[in-house]
Amino acid sequence: MSTGAFGSFFDIQSAPPPAAVYKQTHGTPAPTPLELDDYNWGDRYNGPRSGMQTPHGEPQTPMSPITPKSPNELEMSRPPSPKRDEAASLVQTFWNPSMNKWRVLSCCLTYFGNGMSDSAPGALIPYMEADYRIGYAVVSMIFVGNAVGFIVAAFFASWFLNKLGRAKTLVLSELFLIAGNVIIVTTPPFPVVVIAFFLLGYGAAINLALNNVFCANLQPSSVILGAAHGSYGIGGIVAPIIATTLVTHGQVWSRFYFVVLGIRVLCLAFAAFSFWHYEEEASARLLSALEQTASRQIAAEAGDPTKTQLMKQALKNRVTLIGAFFIFAYQGAEVSVSGWVISFLISYRGGDPARVGYVTSGFWGGITVGRFVLTHAAPRIGERPFVVALTLGSIALQLLVWLVPNVIGEAVAVGILGLLVGPIYPCGQTVFARLLPRDLQTTSVAFMSSAGSSGGAVAPLMTGLVAQAAGTYVLNPICIGLYVVMIVCWMLLPKERKRTE
Repeated sequence: MSTGAFGSFFDIQSAPPPAAVYKQTHGTPAPTPLELDDYNWGDRYNGPRSGMQTPHGEPQTPMSPITPKSPNELEMSRPPSPKRDEAASLVQTFWNPSMNKWRVLSCCLTYFGNGMSDSAPGALIPYMEADYRIGYAVVSMIFVGNAVGFIVAAFFASWFLNKLGRAKTLVLSELFLIAGNVIIVTTPPFPVVVIAFFLLGYGAAINLALNNVFCANLQPSSVILGAAHGSYGIGGIVAPIIATTLVTHGQVWSRFYFVVLGIRVLCLAFAAFSFWHYEEEASARLLSALEQTASRQIAAEAGDPTKTQLMKQALKNRVTLIGAFFIFAYQGAEVSVSGWVISFLISYRGGDPARVGYVTSGFWGGITVGRFVLTHAAPRIGERPFVVALTLGSIALQLLVWLVPNVIGEAVAVGILGLLVGPIYPCGQTVFARLLPRDLQTTSVAFMSSAGSSGGAVAPLMTGLVAQAAGTYVLNPICIGLYVVMIVCWMLLPKERKRTE
């Protein structure tokens, strides 16, 4: 079939040439290709031109000449780089960028040192009581000092980060921790020990907030957070063993903190090395052009939020508040078991202090194994049902510790309890990071950490005060109540949604 026949079959009319259409429409001959080069099509396409006119002959404002772009220049052209506050992180992993592997290892070392600081008091409390001749209620003030440090740091972590950058803020946190350990190793009067624990809490809160946010935004976040907090658990295993060995060989309880002091110096150097150029790398990961425009419009309308405004926004956020109560209950139970289970076994099960001191290491050993091993199951099962199952199992194990009158059986139960409790914290941080807006993450996580430390002070203090009158068995019902609070808070969290910012 010929082309004409094909066109007539489908009723297709042949179109006149473009030049004829132009002359018919405008009443003037169509411009030649050479004349088209001289026409001004607007600044959007070819920039300002001088002394030219449109195809209709209207005069134009003076324009500057065009310099044609080569294909390579067109390919390499890109919009201007946005400001630092318009940058956003793309999905990062342990290997990409390459410095992340050192940063994760730095976080692990930091958590290791934090674990040593947090677990040692459980083994050292009986010796502190004997050295200062104080009771359960007074010695519990070290937990209060630590918690106040966490609470105060919550209001300054984001401010330090914005003013100093990540590396310098981490170095500053290590300086606070070094100062606290230097004070303790001198075995000062007990009120000064409480002040030293305030410095330990203040420094730990800052590095905890920054490192939690960093690890939670790497993929796979549950596994990386599990490894980081598993390192915390390793510190929790090692510290009671070293502390118990030292005090049973006649050393003053405070000499243990020489070991922690050495770890903190290493943490300082490693954090400075690995995070020093973090902001420079982050500035290269840009938003899309549309997101840049939205960011500029929001910034123009609202301005950059201050530290106070960020804290107000965080406190109005539902996830921040529920997460704070959840971490409060979690850390309250964790620190209570770590701090008072040895006193419970000595008082109610007739345990030998030189032997049951190692039970705390078993508890932290379970936490470590749980965070390194069980967190791998969280992405497959889902963090939400996984945390519920672990918390219910923790209630069952705590009942065994309370009701089974056997030191060996209870020591094993405490170890398994740590195994189930361990993965809850990193899984919780993963879910909170997904639910929180990116600009509130550091402030909200710092607030949740301070609430957690408050739980780590209030629950052990409550246990100590009640134990002074009723006995250390109250550890068990207090912890079970805290597990119930955790489940309620977990159920109240909103559903996850895709990020839009």
